[in-house]
Amino acid sequence: MPLSSSRSRRRFLKTGGATAAAALLPNWALEGAPAIIVSAAERPRALQGLQFGDPYDGAVVVWSRSDRAARMLIEWSYDQQFQRAQRIAGPHALDTTDFTVRQDLTGLEPGRDVFVRVSFQGLDNDRAIGEPVTGRFIVPPAPLLDGRTRSRARGDIRFLWSGDVAGQGFGINTSFGGMKAFEAMRQRKPLFFIHSGDTIYADSPIPSSLTAEDGRVWTNIVTPDVSKVAETLDEFRGRYRYNLLDENVRRFNAEVPQIWQWDDHDVMNNWSDAKDLSDDKRYTEKNVPLLVARGGRAFREYAPMRPFDVRESQRVYRRFGYGPLLDVFVIDMRSYRGPNTANLQASPNAETAFLGREQLEWLKSGLARSRAVWKVIASDMPLGINVGDGELPNGQARWEAVANGEPGVPKGRELEIAELLGHLKRQRVRNVVWLTADVHYCAAHFYDPAKAAFHDFDGFWEFVSGPLNAGSFGPSTMDGTFGPQVVFVKTPPPGRANLSPYSGLQFFGEVNIASQSEEMTVDLRDIDGVSVFSRTLRPR
Repeated sequence: MPLSSSRSRRRFLKTGGATAAAALLPNWALEGAPAIIVSAAERPRALQGLQFGDPYDGAVVVWSRSDRAARMLIEWSYDQQFQRAQRIAGPHALDTTDFTVRQDLTGLEPGRDVFVRVSFQGLDNDRAIGEPVTGRFIVPPAPLLDGRTRSRARGDIRFLWSGDVAGQGFGINTSFGGMKAFEAMRQRKPLFFIHSGDTIYADSPIPSSLTAEDGRVWTNIVTPDVSKVAETLDEFRGRYRYNLLDENVRRFNAEVPQIWQWDDHDVMNNWSDAKDLSDDKRYTEKNVPLLVARGGRAFREYAPMRPFDVRESQRVYRRFGYGPLLDVFVIDMRSYRGPNTANLQASPNAETAFLGREQLEWLKSGLARSRAVWKVIASDMPLGINVGDGELPNGQARWEAVANGEPGVPKGRELEIAELLGHLKRQRVRNVVWLTADVHYCAAHFYDPAKAAFHDFDGFWEFVSGPLNAGSFGPSTMDGTFGPQVVFVKTPPPGRANLSPYSGLQFFGEVNIASQSEEMTVDLRDIDGVSVFSRTLRPR
């Protein structure tokens, strides 16, 4: 992997803010402005740091947030001293987006270190410029376009994935060291990170303290926006601002480009068209679609995502290619689903929709056309784990994910997955790996058609990671429709559940693809970055 020296990286991140504070009062941004010295209090501040996102084809999104109305100013360079910097007068940060802004950096050379600093220029007559925030990243390989001969440029690829942040009341505990898993991930120096959803827990209030396992007390930083369930747009926004109070998170954001997807807790637990808040006294706003709209708005403001055009302005599913070795398909199992039901329908209908027809056809087509060695499906929910959602009025179990608790032929939402898997077999699409989170434990599953009720597919692996900073649970039961074999699982001991990060049962996944052998090695790592499971897959 083309990584710069860690010494160079540390020196830049430690000193970049100080040097940039002196250097970044640029004439190019102040042309025509009066030469007036203003106090620090009058300068816009980027208190939430910066994030990088959606790295693809020589482009990376830069995200930041001002504390007031201002204009984003960006400098980037391949030189950490910024002697040959490219300068961009970016978009305006206004209250309509909670002062969040993003700018796409394009034309970047694959494999190069890119150093970035962002500041904000006030919109008052003085046009004061605040102290910059700094970051750096490595540009991933360029995509392998469909049908094109493989590029000679080949390099090892490392990326991470996980999800589930600030759940079950476990927020930022400074005496514990904050959200420590983010620092462990940063030290792995990945090219990018897939955030598998539950980026916040909008439905989970964070108290000042709570009792953890063995009587230990977990203490939290608390803000008004996280002390109750999120209902207003600003309360949803406040959840994202809260996570960015953590120093580990901000350091990670400043070095690792991220690919975000979302799931239920970004709005509320297990939301679908069947969600009913009538009896939930925590909510004064009972209109679920309105809460979904507010939660989705805040997600898109704070995610370092590259927005789609007006035809699909709220789209989350998308594809990224990284050279001849890897294509990543980020899917959305939340936006197009039907209501949570008993999930036992024998034939497709509106209630069995999960990916939805348009997304399903996009995924089938994209996987069939991909010429990358490995095709990763970044899934916000697992396929074969039974994830319940209480009971229906008639006493039947209601289901939240794909599985329905019955090991027989595909029914309900399993029908879409059966259609996808059968299509991949007929099109001879090889080397498909599923990566997911959601269930708050780590696991490795091999889906074996010889042991399944549905046989029309090639065997494949699914790896589960998480949580990053939330309660630990599991293991859950498995549904045998697609023949999942539990090769590895790490969970709380029997009879224990909702363990705090004190337990160490916080997990992220790491993928390494070797350029020469084309082998993919998947590690599941704990809160300290220690590998608890490793499996090397050889391409077919």
